[in-house]
Amino acid sequence: MLAVLGLVAGPGDAAAGYVGAAACGQCHEKQVDAWRGSHHERAMQHANDETVLGDFKDAEFTYHDVTSRFYRRDGRFFVRTDGPDGRLTDYEIRYTFGVEPLQQYLIEFPDGRLQPLGIAWDSRPAAAGGQRWFHLYPEQHISHDDPLHWTGASQNWNYMCAECHSTALDRNYDAEAGRYATTWSEINVSCEACHGPGAAHVDWARQAKSGGASSAGDDSGLALSLARGGQWRIPDGADTAVRGGGSAGEAQVESCGRCHARRAPVFNDYRHGQALLDTHRPQLLREGLYFADGQINDEVYVYGSFLQSRMHRQGVTCSDCHEPHSLQLRRPGNALCGGCHRSERYDTASHHFHAAGSEAAQCVACHMPARTYMVVDPRRDHSFRVPRPDLSVRLGTPNACAQCHQGRTDGWAEAAVKQWYGDDRRREPHFGTAVDAGRRGATDAEQRLIALVSDTTQPAIARATGAVLLGGHLSPLSVPELAALLSDPDPLLRLSALEAIEGLPMRNRARLAAGLLKDPVRLVRAEAGRVLAGGDELISEQDRDALQRALQEYIAGQGMNLDRPEALSNLGNVYLQLGRVEEAETAYQRAIALDPGFVPAYVNLADLMRAGDRDADAEQLLKLALSRQPRAGSLHYAYGLLLVRRKRLERALDELRRATELESNNARYLYVYAVALESAGRLNDALQALETAHAARPSDRDVLYALIAYHARAGNAEAARRYAAVLSGVSPWDRDAAELRRQLEARASRGRSSGK
Repeated sequence: MLAVLGLVAGPGDAAAGYVGAAACGQCHEKQVDAWRGSHHERAMQHANDETVLGDFKDAEFTYHDVTSRFYRRDGRFFVRTDGPDGRLTDYEIRYTFGVEPLQQYLIEFPDGRLQPLGIAWDSRPAAAGGQRWFHLYPEQHISHDDPLHWTGASQNWNYMCAECHSTALDRNYDAEAGRYATTWSEINVSCEACHGPGAAHVDWARQAKSGGASSAGDDSGLALSLARGGQWRIPDGADTAVRGGGSAGEAQVESCGRCHARRAPVFNDYRHGQALLDTHRPQLLREGLYFADGQINDEVYVYGSFLQSRMHRQGVTCSDCHEPHSLQLRRPGNALCGGCHRSERYDTASHHFHAAGSEAAQCVACHMPARTYMVVDPRRDHSFRVPRPDLSVRLGTPNACAQCHQGRTDGWAEAAVKQWYGDDRRREPHFGTAVDAGRRGATDAEQRLIALVSDTTQPAIARATGAVLLGGHLSPLSVPELAALLSDPDPLLRLSALEAIEGLPMRNRARLAAGLLKDPVRLVRAEAGRVLAGGDELISEQDRDALQRALQEYIAGQGMNLDRPEALSNLGNVYLQLGRVEEAETAYQRAIALDPGFVPAYVNLADLMRAGDRDADAEQLLKLALSRQPRAGSLHYAYGLLLVRRKRLERALDELRRATELESNNARYLYVYAVALESAGRLNDALQALETAHAARPSDRDVLYALIAYHARAGNAEAARRYAAVLSGVSPWDRDAAELRRQLEARASRGRSSGK
């Protein structure tokens, strides 16, 4: 298989140069002692009497129609629960995973996979509701054939969890055999997980102790220094601290962000001290993960939130608040914030308007509101934002005020803030309005997003999010703004701009992005290679060599993740762009074999078959896919398009309608369904579908053009003119739209003149 894909895989040597915490403790006893007992030290452990917290005394737990039993045998820990086929099976607990406020348990399969059980132990005190078994998806029915079942690919420890719970982890996936031989230098998050391999540092220390010269290439032999230096002090007459001396600290933030982020590992050869984007792709403020104003929604950890904060922009780092070895806060309660924000100014009722000493008077109550994940685990938002109930009223985002005052409305909270601080308090523009407009496809989305991406005072992650959203509004107005981002100093902005321009014709992409084929950051280079794949003839001869190198890097990155169906599907996509059709088909087929429920591979493979005049094969494939994922709107949509091509219009309408039912806000599905309805002579039904599509995405130009044409055909001249006016506002640069509006207005004027 790997040979067919042009890839080579083999065991790595990730643990080379690692010496272990015991060696570190010989000189750094205080730090190692602080680390003992921390969440890092207990991130993963062998299951034994000391580490297992759950009740394994023949305890039972029922989840829907499955009753699981937890028991011990011969000094080992077992669970009898539903396996991948739905049958009750006995499994040994090999490892514990985490300690507080919950503990999960890992089960090893013969192919080397480790899978965390979907039932976890609530390790909180009984008085707090703990000391019980509970399911991580209590509101859902996760059966054995569900992608979220504990035995499935989305719950695979080796890929999803292992890198951040162990030290010097090497996944060691053998794609030919479909097996893992995962290794680590230490089972938990130890010293070298953050500081890098310590062998050279130990050599340096030994030579320094003996009076010899260091053999290392830097001062101490460490891959990077995480020390900050300098001190935060509040100047006389000021309310907020400034840092005196010390490094910028970005290396520390990125080092922590490798694990404390919602991100995807693209290359699995991480080296300490390199840019995070050389190996990992952090998630932007995407819908479902973050609310439009950047507040946490899904479990996104810390990094993406912290990048939004003013504290990050001022040079604050993780270790300013957290002791990095024990992981404890450096000071309790408001005293922590008071180290940088003058308490006499901020820790007073005149600032927070709550009773002194109360929970509501804690700084974190307003500036770091929490959301609970995994049923019992509250996580605080690290964007350190000022509550903006006015944004909640406009955008539907949460705010700390209404979150605490249950039953109160956002409007009530907005009025309270006005009363306390005045009408102008925190009314300045917020990037959330642009992100919200972009997500909704509002008629003013493009202009709002252009303003966001060009505003250098905004957080880079917010601008990058705006850039990706702007990719859905490509026009003569937006493309120059995206082109400017392609040369921005921040690699996250360059990367996002590349994603945004993918919708342009290849000649435009080649002109704009060829320079990024030599970008200093690997992920940016690789993404440029993907975006320009197949465009060799449109770039200079010198850039063609760079394109080949960048493509090799992109393909190598996907090749490091062949245990993931999305990586194989990505390979299929790039091979298809390169005209390597057989390799593309093999990659798609391999993705489906790896995960029979992975929808994008079916859709892409069916499209490949259609392009090769293999509609019969594509139909059989889509039928198979729908039998496995009957609620996937994209499969019904793809099947509907196929049936249209095969001139089976009535059956096609059923599939397209089903796609719109499953994804009712997908304007593209509604638009295509409307076109098919009109072709079937059902003009009124088509107009109804288009009206729904317009409500879902008001700036969609295809929908607006169709509404104008269909209303005109139905004799609804006033409606046609109204939508022509909307189209002109959405696309002021579009001469065709302007001419169409002019013609409709002229026709109406002639009608009024003639008395019709």
